This record gives sequence, C-alpha cells and structure tokens, in this order.
Amino acid sequence: MNTIWLGFGASLLAGMGTAIGALPVLGLQQVSQRWQGLMLGLGGGVMLAATSFSLIVPATEIAELQGYSQGAGAAIACSGIAIGAALLWWLHNHFPHEHFIQGREGPDASVVQRIWLFIIAITIHNFPEGLAVGVGFGAPELYSGVPLMIGIGLQNLPEGLVVALALRELQYSVGSAFGIAAATGLAEPLGGLLGAGLVSLGQTILPWGLAIAAGAMLFVIVDEVIPEIDRKSCRQEGTLGVIAGFLVMTLLDIALG
Repeated sequence: MNTIWLGFGASLLAGMGTAIGALPVLGLQQVSQRWQGLMLGLGGGVMLAATSFSLIVPATEIAELQGYSQGAGAAIACSGIAIGAALLWWLHNHFPHEHFIQGREGPDASVVQRIWLFIIAITIHNFPEGLAVGVGFGAPELYSGVPLMIGIGLQNLPEGLVVALALRELQYSVGSAFGIAAATGLAEPLGGLLGAGLVSLGQTILPWGLAIAAGAMLFVIVDEVIPEIDRKSCRQEGTLGVIAGFLVMTLLDIALG
C-alpha cells in the first residue's frame, strides 16, 4: 500500500505543476506565439527523454533481471509500447474532445459543451503522464520514479500556462482560465494511482507497465505536441524547446536515477 500511495502522491505533485504554470495568467494578457512554441517544445522534449530513459530502458533492464533474455526484454518493451499507443489511439477515436489548436477530434459531440471537450482532451493528454509516474514508483529501487516526477512536473509548467492563455483567448475570465487549467492536472494522480496499483500486484507486471506508459506518452508527443508546435508556425522555437527539454530530463535522470 505504501507504494500505491507514494505513486499517487508523486503524480499529484507532478500534476500541481500545471496549476503553478498557470499562475502568470493572473497578470499576463498574452504570450507571443514564439514563446508558446518554445514552451510546448520544452514540454515535448521532457516527455521524449522520460519516455526513453525513464520508461523504455528500465523496462528492458527489469525484464532481463527477471530472467528474460535480452531479445525477450526488447520484445516485451516493444509490445508494451504498441499496447500503450493503441490504447491512446482508441481513446482519441472513441471519446469526443477538442484541442485548443487542432480543433475537434473523435465522434460527433454537438450536444456536449465546448469546455467539456477541452477538459476531455487534456485528461487524455495528462493521464499517461500520471500513469508513468505511478508505475515508476513501483520499480524495485523505489525512488527511481523521482526523476519522472520532477520531469513531468517541469513539463506541466509551460503546459499549464499555454492552456490558461488559450482559455483567455476564448474569452474565459482570468479566474476561470486559471481554475480550469489548474484542475486539468487532477487527471495525473488518477493515472498515478492506477499505475502504482497495477505494478503493486506483482513485479512481473512492471516491465509491461513501464512500456505501456511509454507508448501512451509517445502517442501524445507525436499526435498532439509536435502538431501543435507546427500549427503555431513556431517550428524553430519548438525544436529548440524540444532539445532543451530533452537535455533537462536527461540530466535529471542521470543525476537522480
């Protein structure tokens, strides 16, 4: 049970990064497209490095420690990535939602209020992040999930600001924009609770949990983060942000892992 609550608490802390990141909207009217592109790229770079070094690599290493061959460990990682990506693909296609930049996706939702479509979209985005943190705290070295918690929390800072500013552009009040942006981080502790709960059932599940979380995050990066950078016409700034975020998460993983 300690592992479960640690995973829940760690993902809650990471999710609070969204609220902290949204705080500047209380005083800012807008942030330039170039800075938004840079911030989106920063978050994407953190997620990409976390997917690689904090999820996929440990998944293969733990599988080998459990007695699997190197090839079998790689197969488990690849299978888990495919499952995680497929789950997110299914959610995207079966739940109506709307991105701030990409527009509406999924089934027709003409009877659903627009704000709920945004909330569903952000929940689909944030849930895999919480899942990753929760699974990370189920590893044999309990605190190997700390770099993930910090990295996802840092990634949530620019995300919270971008969401709050997008809501302001849609004529939401300052208070509503901040409140909604802050509340979107609550999907992460739910994911963390599920991830930590699953791996607590048995360490044999752990490599699969890490790989599935990696696949889900990889889907979010490719399907949402990168296209949103392109749609803002901030490819160069976004690229610099991705590199910076990747370096930050790599440093965290090496220093704290």
